[in-house]
Amino acid sequence: MHLAGCTVRRNTRKDAIKVMNSRHGPDRDQILSALNTVATPKGQSLTDAGVVQGLVIREGNVGFAIEIDPAEATAMEAVREKAVSAVKAVPGVLSVTAVLTAHNEAPTSAPSEPAAAPASSGHTPGGKTGPLTIPGVGAIVAVASGKGGVGKSTLAVNLALGLQALGLRVGLLDADVYGPSIPRMLGLNRKPDASDNKKLIPLEAYGIKAMSIGLIVEEDTPMIWRGPMVQSAISQMLVDVEWAPIDVLVVDMPPGTGDAQLTLAQRVPMTGAVIVSTPQEIALIDARKAVAMFEKTRVPILGIVENMAWLEMPDGSRNHIFGEGGARKTAETLNVPFLGEVPLITAIREGGDEGRPITGVEPDGASATVFRQIAAGLMASLEHSDQKPAPRIMIMD
Repeated sequence: MHLAGCTVRRNTRKDAIKVMNSRHGPDRDQILSALNTVATPKGQSLTDAGVVQGLVIREGNVGFAIEIDPAEATAMEAVREKAVSAVKAVPGVLSVTAVLTAHNEAPTSAPSEPAAAPASSGHTPGGKTGPLTIPGVGAIVAVASGKGGVGKSTLAVNLALGLQALGLRVGLLDADVYGPSIPRMLGLNRKPDASDNKKLIPLEAYGIKAMSIGLIVEEDTPMIWRGPMVQSAISQMLVDVEWAPIDVLVVDMPPGTGDAQLTLAQRVPMTGAVIVSTPQEIALIDARKAVAMFEKTRVPILGIVENMAWLEMPDGSRNHIFGEGGARKTAETLNVPFLGEVPLITAIREGGDEGRPITGVEPDGASATVFRQIAAGLMASLEHSDQKPAPRIMIMD
């Protein structure tokens, strides 16, 4: 079982984990005792049912998974919340991350009116899963791509800083739980603290607030997570973090059109999405898929950005090594805004690697100007966005 990228081997590491957990905050027995007070729909305690997996305790921060049958997802979400409350009540607990994971096969036939996927909170009257509520957050903007390797995270960081330079209060959520890179790109290397109400306090860098699963686990730890765990983790990083007050929350999405995107589209009041692509057709094919996915979930496309648009040569000429103008043409074809082009510049890459993003350390430089212009175009798109309710989506593991 894997939780937050940490593999718990019950036999070979049990004693070592027990020693580690005993050094700071509550111990394993205290947490299991609290979980023993929470009953499953069948009347067993969580511990007696043997469904608590991957328990990790680090300096008062507790994480675990609850293994479920997909058919019991709705009922077990209520149990998960009770488990979180029970563990939060243990003296010394600073924060709790609890997710549902389903190892059984999904039903072969879906109901005619499918239920929404389980997530961490945000319930409508009667206990049904409903939209997440994120007080004090204005617009929520996803930065997405159809494939990896197009510089999406670099764009997300510098776009957030560009918005901040324009006078907005900005937050940056690293929702790429499989490959979190925001901590390194912002130079953040410490774990977040917890507030009095046991929510995580986002770290600050270059004037923006940031949160990432990469702030909680070690940088080299692989994120080996199943679908429901991804959904729950992203939901918790939205609602269990002290974001307020901010004007814009920029969400760095994982590449593709999977659980993370669907969770956000279904359960978050998403203002819109920015699609990042390189100019070549092989990248644009996937970018068009990303546009189609957001349109089907009724999330407005706020614009397309072309990254790695050209390489500036020593003589000042431009070498369009990946092709020229492909993203601009795609935006025109799809009738969505084209927000701008970002050239291949060594300083942008070095800034990301060194935790010194170019828009933060050289706000008046030429590269920062490019990102500020893209940010200004995004603000214009935000003023004209028309968000519609997302259709209900069933996500099963």
